Amino acid sequence: MTHLTLQEWTWIWIGLALVSCAWLFIQTAPYGRHGRDGWGPRLPHRAGWIVMESVSPVVLTVVAVGSVDMSTPVLFLLSLWILHYVYRAVIYPFRARWSGRQMPLVIMLSAVFFNTVNGGLNGLGMSLIAEDGFWTANTTWFGAALFFIGLSINLRADQTLFGLRKPGESGYRIPEGGMYRWISCPNYFGEIIEWIGFALMASTLPAISFAVWTAANLIPRAISHHKWYKERFPHYPAERRALVPFLL
Repeated sequence: MTHLTLQEWTWIWIGLALVSCAWLFIQTAPYGRHGRDGWGPRLPHRAGWIVMESVSPVVLTVVAVGSVDMSTPVLFLLSLWILHYVYRAVIYPFRARWSGRQMPLVIMLSAVFFNTVNGGLNGLGMSLIAEDGFWTANTTWFGAALFFIGLSINLRADQTLFGLRKPGESGYRIPEGGMYRWISCPNYFGEIIEWIGFALMASTLPAISFAVWTAANLIPRAISHHKWYKERFPHYPAERRALVPFLL
């Protein structure tokens, strides 16, 4: 049997992202505000989140260290990946107001699977990054700018959400200010921009696949969030879009 190459596996992974995107337009993932019964055993939301988000940087680092020469471009990209996931796995879950919230075990396991494959592919993909010309390429600096712009949008949006509830509160309110003036999910918008920037910097198919997966997951969820807000709050701002200002 012929072994598939990294590129071939990554194209299969991208195909799965498109299938997943189509499915998520039909069936919103059942966690957070969209949580519902019928999805099996549950665990505390914070614990599930920490486990599933911790997998990605660990797998990426282990695979990269075991198979790639640690050039300065590789170390730079690893640092950005780890920076993002330190926030997602350590800082974010302890600042979010998730008192009493539960997550279906199947959601955590599916995220662990995704982060394992995604981290592994991108760890192997680090071997495709050439040191020569990396620091002078326009894609490196434009991609870095996008990454940090997206990260700042994400952090600002999350900060707004953290302030919506007082300790012990569990209800939802309409977020205001910042990019919430124009869209319902600036946190998702920022994260999509982040990984597009990372894909530009790395310029590898695995990095592109992560940008595709991020959009495939967050575009349907942003549209579901937007619909949820409009149904729950009759006076929700009519000028807001779901994800992209003035467009979507």
